[in-house]
Amino acid sequence: MKIKIIVLFLLVSVFGHGQNTKYVNLFMGTSGDNGQLSPAATVPFGMIAVGPDSNPRTHAGYDYAIDKISGVSINRLSGVGCSGCGGNLSVRTSAPDQELHIIKRTEKATPGYYEVTFNNGVKGSFTATNNMAVQQYDFGKDADRSIWINFASSFEGMVDCEFKLKSNHEIIGYIQARNTCGHGMYKLYFYLSSNESFSIVKGKDKSYEAELRFEKSENPLELRIAVSPLDAATANLEAKQSESLSFKQLKLQANNLWENKLNKINLKGGSNDDRVIFYTSLYRIYMSPADVTTNDHRYLGSDGQIYKADGWRYFSSWSIWDTFRSKFPLLVITEPTLMRDICRSLLSLYRTGKKNWSTVFESTPTVRTEHASILLLDAYRKGIRDLDFAIGYEGMKKEADELPMASPDQKLESAYDLWALSQIAGIMGNSSDEKKYREQSEKLFEDTWTREFMQITPAFEVMKNNGLYQGTRWQYRWAAPQYIDQMIRWVGKDTLGNQLSYFFEKNLYNQGNEPDIHVPFLFNRFGKPESSQQLVRNLLTKEMTHRYGGNSEFKIPYVGRAFKNHPEGYSPEMDEDDGTMSAWYIFASAGIYPLLVGGDSYELVSPIFDRISIDMGNGKTFEIKTKGRKTTEDIIKRITMNGKVVSNYSISHGEMLKGGTLLFQY
Repeated sequence: MKIKIIVLFLLVSVFGHGQNTKYVNLFMGTSGDNGQLSPAATVPFGMIAVGPDSNPRTHAGYDYAIDKISGVSINRLSGVGCSGCGGNLSVRTSAPDQELHIIKRTEKATPGYYEVTFNNGVKGSFTATNNMAVQQYDFGKDADRSIWINFASSFEGMVDCEFKLKSNHEIIGYIQARNTCGHGMYKLYFYLSSNESFSIVKGKDKSYEAELRFEKSENPLELRIAVSPLDAATANLEAKQSESLSFKQLKLQANNLWENKLNKINLKGGSNDDRVIFYTSLYRIYMSPADVTTNDHRYLGSDGQIYKADGWRYFSSWSIWDTFRSKFPLLVITEPTLMRDICRSLLSLYRTGKKNWSTVFESTPTVRTEHASILLLDAYRKGIRDLDFAIGYEGMKKEADELPMASPDQKLESAYDLWALSQIAGIMGNSSDEKKYREQSEKLFEDTWTREFMQITPAFEVMKNNGLYQGTRWQYRWAAPQYIDQMIRWVGKDTLGNQLSYFFEKNLYNQGNEPDIHVPFLFNRFGKPESSQQLVRNLLTKEMTHRYGGNSEFKIPYVGRAFKNHPEGYSPEMDEDDGTMSAWYIFASAGIYPLLVGGDSYELVSPIFDRISIDMGNGKTFEIKTKGRKTTEDIIKRITMNGKVVSNYSISHGEMLKGGTLLFQY
């Protein structure tokens, strides 16, 4: 394994830095309640995200607007709710009773790297591997050098913690902490090593803090903290995989891993801000799930048992309740091989015991896993066929029997889950289950939609009316895209289209939350494609009136961009939700969108770039081009795919897999 890492380093050294990482602004969406993101150093699908935690902090630990910090922790989740999760093994370069600040003008963050100078003059530089935080501290000449570590730090709450000295430059132990919103737990064993020997002064009584004292030196001090969900010995082995690489080499390795991902899609045209938002968004979709497989192919199941993953990698750290809508459908395009392993991981999770929220045996911080069946169906429909649904089918059926039905929105979402399970049953050749779950889904949708959402009243504009969660009846009205044709039969195509126009004209749409983020693309289905084109373009590039936040209607509507190249990168109260909003931006700006997740087609709108080139992962390249467009306001006159006219403003995933050119003519 060590040889493989060295070879990787040599390869990336030869090819050097590419072109797309320079467009990533890691500070976008990190200020206040405008995205809940962090510039922490990480690698694609990594367990580690090492960076400072503001005091007071936000969900991801860091707040661009605050320079006071509690320390530098090794992990966090990206853009999620409640109190976030992670924040473990917090390191400080000053005593706990002394205030520690970052000097804002010294901050620098690029994919795989973060650096800053603290108010005590110490410069911190941070990078990461998949499961190891690498921290370098330069104290300067003749300075006293001490590091304080809070082994029990946690955003959501510590359950258990233990650490002990292994040698004069090594500490081993474990932490066990609560997961997002207090549901379930994760346990991480750690191996901490330093490039220099130290003496340790532990805190009094049962304190989980310790001071590490080092001799004076002009050389930078380096800490490496490797983690494993299995045991400390495995964490030690994980660290040894990279022990021959210097900090500089690890930083370069991380950057090149990111360049490889960001080169999956290349652009021409658009403004510089458009490019920055696009590539920052593409970066964000790789924050999770985390590859938690050991280098000898073991992983921890949610039943607490250790399993082998022969020929594949096991992933954990989920927030599917949001990400199934856009992020995972995008990963099907950019990462089809890894999506096979991601799907296999979910099927294995069904087998070992899946809950809607975290279990008590998670491998790393996580959130929730509702709607996994929709994600699995979507991947299968789009060509990831090497999936053995039988592995998790009994777990899926058990989940279907326990779907939440307490409110109208839950019923609509459960109808979507039942529809997906029906489709999976059909794929497996189980006709009786296919019929059973299809009929359950159709009846649940019909009963709920006709009673709660068909006849429009003034109450439709009220957030959380009749027990709805984070939305209005207007916003949830469109939340069953698999039954749009049924809605048309009940209401009429023209009437429903006019109601959709009213929905947007009165600013009833909420870009700041997920239930209706597919709705701008619905006009294609009502014979008004020019409305979808104009609306999506405006949402991407112009100031809009936003009446709603995450949980209520604003007292004064927010007028501004929903996405912008700025620390306040998203509209107020808009969680980025672990790549969900980022993936929405990528799809929308490329001019394609998966209206029905679990289907095999994309709605087409006008892209904001002149050319988008996508590596489909099968040796083929799919290009999206524009021709004859003089302004971004122009309406599409004709669409062709490899010269053949596209008449219905949609394209199948199968057509994309063949490669070629989708041409928008104006």
